[in-house]
Amino acid sequence: MLSLDDFEHAARRFLPAPIFAYVSGGCETNRSLRANRSAFEGFAWVPRILTDTSARTLATPLLGRQYAAPFGIAPMGISALSAYRGDLVQAQAAAAANVPMILSGTSLIPMEEIARANPGAWFQAYVPGEPERILKLLDRVERAGFGTLVVTVDTPVSGNRENNIRAGFSTPLRPSLRLALDGITHPGWLCGTALRTLLTQGMPHFENSQATRGAPILSSSVMRDFGARDHLNWEHFALIRRRWKGPLVVKGILDPRDALQASEHGADGVILSNHGGRQLDGAVSPMQVLPAVVEALGKDYPVMIDSGFRRGNDVLLALALGARFVFVGRPFNYAGAVAGQAGVEHAIGILASEIMRNMALIGVQSPAGVSRRNLFESAA
Repeated sequence: MLSLDDFEHAARRFLPAPIFAYVSGGCETNRSLRANRSAFEGFAWVPRILTDTSARTLATPLLGRQYAAPFGIAPMGISALSAYRGDLVQAQAAAAANVPMILSGTSLIPMEEIARANPGAWFQAYVPGEPERILKLLDRVERAGFGTLVVTVDTPVSGNRENNIRAGFSTPLRPSLRLALDGITHPGWLCGTALRTLLTQGMPHFENSQATRGAPILSSSVMRDFGARDHLNWEHFALIRRRWKGPLVVKGILDPRDALQASEHGADGVILSNHGGRQLDGAVSPMQVLPAVVEALGKDYPVMIDSGFRRGNDVLLALALGARFVFVGRPFNYAGAVAGQAGVEHAIGILASEIMRNMALIGVQSPAGVSRRNLFESAA
């Protein structure tokens, strides 16, 4: 495995088609999914030469903590379906590497277990629409021991993920002959992930969407409670800010005006994201709006970003445009699926080594040292 893409190719062979489709796909025409990758193509490096970079470091401060690299693991729902104990192996690998890991609210392992394995992990909430349920969820997150809360705000309704339906994926999964055949024809996943989970952990449930346990992952009749989120507004966020005393981050912002609103309402940072191309088809890539958001908030405000990052070069481009930190999702899911915690640790190492190498080739000493002066921007 020489690059993060290698893990995706291996996961495509290892995972049943419905599960791989869920992880890899976007929505409708996949226009935003493709745009997230093509957004990097408008930039080229202008390296500086004869610059001593022998003391370069990846160390990056963020929200009061020093991390070993300028990237972390983005929240990914249902990771324990593609990898055995998927959220747990991501959390443990992140702790070992000293990078942040954000636990998804749609995860299948109780948040309390993740927090014990990695006390520095962050929690990402899809907050329900009712104030009482919001507060109960926050109480549980606090009791579990999480210090940083990430509120995802780009899901008033679920995106139109036609690829999931075509591939036979649903949440919960519905027992069917097609699903059984998909499992049988992928024996590594069937024995090493599905059956192993059932034998050692029992039937997985959506553990962390609410203050109480949610639906099982496999059921012919149970429906998930997504909660009413289409009426969430800044008053709900103000309630969260009053209740949550630790660092509070807003994820899913693409408009500079919303970024300013988040800052004015007390957010300690924002994550620019189009949900990996999984919500609004045709939504702008976060990389395209990054400079405008940084200009609106100022260079000292923590602007983070995700969606489409696959290479160390991608991370450095975001940093050059003003991002403070980058979160990477799908590749770490694939790495956990094919090789467990060792795979995630190896993927983290690949990305870190790419950044370290390219900093020397660009001529900078640290992630904070790269800037737009190192870039040639092609005309649109």
